[in-house]
Amino acid sequence: MNSVILLILLVPIIEIYLFIKIGSQIGAFNTISLIFITAIIGVYYAKYEGLNTLKSAIKQTVQNEIPIYEIVSGAALAFAAILMIIPGFLTDIVGLLIIFPWTRKLFLKKISKKNNKIKKNFIEGEYEDIDDKN
Repeated sequence: MNSVILLILLVPIIEIYLFIKIGSQIGAFNTISLIFITAIIGVYYAKYEGLNTLKSAIKQTVQNEIPIYEIVSGAALAFAAILMIIPGFLTDIVGLLIIFPWTRKLFLKKISKKNNKIKKNFIEGEYEDIDDKN
């Protein structure tokens, strides 16, 4: 919980710092133009990768396989598109890293390793409903 609050506070501070630094180097108009250009290119590329992921998911479904990676990848692409729409350089860089397939796989591997550690703490079992009538 504390890391989420820290992230909510740090991201805007870093974005403002980057706006000031980059704006002082290339000018305000160029900075604003760069933000819009990265958003447009990022959303377009996210759409392209999303369609590729959808094609792969359909292909796996036809082969009677569960497209787990494609589902998670599609959610990651949607998150990346949101990051690209949010104005800022840090969010654009993270969004682009998630959009590219090879870096997306690295992110998803790290997340799945963390989830596997959490999964080991679960205890599986069976249960049976007992009616009061018996």
